[in-house]
Amino acid sequence: MSERAAPLYCPYCGDEDLRPHEESHGAWECRSCVRVFSIKFIGILREAVETR
Repeated sequence: MSERAAPLYCPYCGDEDLRPHEESHGAWECRSCVRVFSIKFIGILREAVETR
């Protein structure tokens, strides 16, 4: 996979009218609720360990 994933909807209002925010790298702007946000990938969880 060579391209970065893009958000499909706004995490605040749920609308799909998103555009890259030109002033900040990795930021997105929602044209519906007029918010600018970014999404950060933290990592992958390890396999769940059962505790009893």
